Amino acid sequence: MNLENKIENIKDLNKDERKKIRKLAAALKRLLIDETTGHDYWHAIRVLNLSLIIAEDGKKRNIKIDMLSLILASLLHDVSDWKLKEKKVDVKELLKSIGIDKVTIKKVLEIINDISFKGALVRDKPKSIEAKILQDADRLDALGAIGIARCFATGAKLGKVIYDPEIKPKLHKSFVSYKRSKSTSINHFYEKLLLLRRRMNTKLGKQIAKEREEFMRNFLKRFFLEFEAKDAKN
Repeated sequence: MNLENKIENIKDLNKDERKKIRKLAAALKRLLIDETTGHDYWHAIRVLNLSLIIAEDGKKRNIKIDMLSLILASLLHDVSDWKLKEKKVDVKELLKSIGIDKVTIKKVLEIINDISFKGALVRDKPKSIEAKILQDADRLDALGAIGIARCFATGAKLGKVIYDPEIKPKLHKSFVSYKRSKSTSINHFYEKLLLLRRRMNTKLGKQIAKEREEFMRNFLKRFFLEFEAKDAKN
């Protein structure tokens, strides 16, 4: 997944913007070098890759997209996330340090603030096309094989057990309730991950999410089969 090649192939960017993106990516890699919750540098790169793919599909439909803001937001969308307790980063200052103008910084911050999941019963429809694309890209990385791996990595970091049949999933009505939840990693599939496909904003996002969700459901079937040792019975 060569970032340099991807950036060079985006016609909407000028030479100076490409230089700033490369500088930001290098800084991000240093900041997240030891991140183990599944919100690491490579998560940001995967999300960026998905954002570019969805944006390209949008361009074919003549949708106007601010590519610079989308790319910057894709790279930085998680650096101030509440789950990264030890590594809070001031996004505004980081963007200023690489020479991004005030208007673009404002838009990037608006995109990032508009995409987070705040609970199963909390409405979270983003306003701009850039936020819709990034939200889909970020949520796609929470699905499928990578989504399963990230779920357990994050769960372990937050001190969650893998599964406890006595703890039932909850559909949270507020971000505070969702954030404070002491649920299990398996419950997270039902409290968030399996809800994401129906919340996708873009046509391509929905298509990709369908296959990734099916993979997760098959994993859960196998998990419960093994949990009950039903695979060991004749």
